[in-house]
Amino acid sequence: MLNSPINVVVVDDSAFMRKSISMMLEADPGIKVVAVARDGREGIEMIRKHRPQVVTMDIEMPGMNGLDALKVIMKEMPLPVLMFSSLTTEGADATMEALNLGAVDFIPKDMSYVNVNIASKKAELIEKVRNISNTPLFRSRFRALNRTQSSSPAPAGKAPAVPRTLRTPSRRDFQAMVLGISTGGPFALLQMLPQVPGNFPLGIAIVQHMPPRFTRSLADRINSMSQLSVKEAEEGDVMLPGQVLIAPGGKHLTFRKHGPEMLAHISDMPSTTLYRPSADIMMTSAVEAYNGPLLGVIMTGMGKDGLEGLRLLKKKGGYIMAQNEDSCVVYGMPKAVVDDGIADAVLPLDEIATALYHVTTGRSHEPARAVHQ
Repeated sequence: MLNSPINVVVVDDSAFMRKSISMMLEADPGIKVVAVARDGREGIEMIRKHRPQVVTMDIEMPGMNGLDALKVIMKEMPLPVLMFSSLTTEGADATMEALNLGAVDFIPKDMSYVNVNIASKKAELIEKVRNISNTPLFRSRFRALNRTQSSSPAPAGKAPAVPRTLRTPSRRDFQAMVLGISTGGPFALLQMLPQVPGNFPLGIAIVQHMPPRFTRSLADRINSMSQLSVKEAEEGDVMLPGQVLIAPGGKHLTFRKHGPEMLAHISDMPSTTLYRPSADIMMTSAVEAYNGPLLGVIMTGMGKDGLEGLRLLKKKGGYIMAQNEDSCVVYGMPKAVVDDGIADAVLPLDEIATALYHVTTGRSHEPARAVHQ
């Protein structure tokens, strides 16, 4: 018996884009576009009618735009939404807002409405739709929504345990923290980093797979919500306790020692990596540059970028924390690390910040409160 296709609703004010996106998706026999819509309001109607597994949503539309539609979707019928965003600073800022509202990922509109460039996006679009179509994160959101809306009590019996491991580190003299993350990452980072207190004792380096412009918007958004100092990494930035450096989109972040300081180096090389920035490149560089052990974190994302870097980190006495499957949008990067047997902790998203503080200090902490406005 054949598996049922992944049903998708496409929302875009451009008839050309609706047709192009539909054709790209249906080039995969396992995907079916069940409806298209011209704006957010019509999109909501189509979603209510067809109950798709995935929605693609343009941000800028007349009438009800993508952000307003997304608010309704996440409140009433949460499901994976993939945003289409313009490659501008304004587009990047709007995309960050969409990801903060619950969209799982985005595809930049760098195609300028030209067929050959749109076609180049087909493989990326299909891969993302396939990966986000069955995420357990949204199944849990549906369950929570149904419990909230239902007047009947929850079923009796013991709640299912969240699978996790948390090994006490044999040492706490970590020199820095390195984190790799991809699909679903902006939403996860926007939830997790504001919960880390400002007195966190380590500098933090992050690779989030994103194109140029978007990493700066992400850093600015997190910085506005956090006690930590968060910025897009620039050449010569110093790794300092309580500061977060996010690798710029389209560039690699590595490290070099300069006297007592550890400096960020931004480069196009190597140019042959699958991802740029690459978590493996950043983590490997950090392991080689620092004398002591590092704290490694791997979170939601497809593929296995970060696995090789974390293997080296583990061999040098480091400690590795992975996001668990139920809270990931895509359980790819963390799964590779967990399956490899090198993870010391496997935790849900809402416990990672507390665990980070405990692992580095031996103490617990109250959730941080943002100080930036």
